[in-house]
Amino acid sequence: MGSCVDKRVGLRYCDAMLPDAIDPAAVRRVLVIKLRHHGDVLLAAPVFRVLRALIPAVDVDALIYEDSLDMLRLNPDIAMIHTIDRRTRHEPLLRKVAAERRLLRALKGRHYDLIVHLTEHPRGAVLARLLKPRYAVARRYPGRRGRWWRKSFTHLYDVPARQRHTVETHLDALRRLGLMIPPGEKALRLVAGPEAWSTIDRRLAQAGLATRPFLVIHPTSRWLFKAWPTASTTALIDRLLAAGHALIVTSGPDEAEREVIRELLKPLAPSDTLVDWSGALTLKELAALLERARLFIGVDSAPMHMASAMGTPVVAVFGPSGDHEWAPWQVPARVLTASSYSCRPCGFAGCGDGQLSECMGAVGVDEVFEAITGLLEDTQTRACASS
Repeated sequence: MGSCVDKRVGLRYCDAMLPDAIDPAAVRRVLVIKLRHHGDVLLAAPVFRVLRALIPAVDVDALIYEDSLDMLRLNPDIAMIHTIDRRTRHEPLLRKVAAERRLLRALKGRHYDLIVHLTEHPRGAVLARLLKPRYAVARRYPGRRGRWWRKSFTHLYDVPARQRHTVETHLDALRRLGLMIPPGEKALRLVAGPEAWSTIDRRLAQAGLATRPFLVIHPTSRWLFKAWPTASTTALIDRLLAAGHALIVTSGPDEAEREVIRELLKPLAPSDTLVDWSGALTLKELAALLERARLFIGVDSAPMHMASAMGTPVVAVFGPSGDHEWAPWQVPARVLTASSYSCRPCGFAGCGDGQLSECMGAVGVDEVFEAITGLLEDTQTRACASS
């Protein structure tokens, strides 16, 4: 019993303990399917990284929604990205059929040996049947997909009842195949790219922040029930400015998010150290900005995961969503929750699905300010110790 080494690819795996472990030498091309939103797609990045580390000659492709493309675009671990435009669901039937045929033709042309399906989306099972790879792995969903789901894949895996981070749950798909995950290969990877860097450097220079440390605060989410109350955010910004910090406020381009930013900034006096870039940055530009930032402050959102991928320390307020599954990954962080609410994390869209989350309002301004101050001091201490 124990790990084995396949000398053909230098891969450690454990067929002694797992009779149906895959033959890594038979895997030359992999399709990873992650049909979710921005942050969820970014959290799948370690799967590509691990596959490339374990099987160096492999090509790993992705299938994602088109609007999440920037989460994986330029990632050197990915050979090709296939996308699905969700807007086609509103197109006439013939156009939708044509788009599906083009996608299927492109996927068949890649001749995949392995499909790694990371959600319960039925498209993954359909593609596993149509593309006929040698291996196909997905999570088991008892009582939800039945025999049709089970028969679509060669390997199925279960998720432990105890909550674990989403990155680890994704990597369980590879563990089920008999692959041993190298601990140093679990990091998120997000590449901003030279165009985004150039834009951000220019904007920082124009704002007078090219050489000055700054914090990024992203108070919103596309799901506004995850947002911290507007009044609390305003009070926090006021305290941070009074403490001498330069702040850049960001948000998504959605008008509802931008309106939240306008409301929370309205009571604040104009300041040279408070910059509003809400709705003004592309995802790649936001990634470049976050890598420049000294600290990210926000909620459970895609930008929080982007900050983690860029190696930026994070202070995040969590409410209805689970911090065990979605916390900042492998960066110095402080996660604040309302411990008095035993109902969280509930996973609802606000209390009673009413779009307002009481547990978010229960996290105080003093708590968040102290977490920011403490994390900044800790990171400064570590920086001095390592220099």
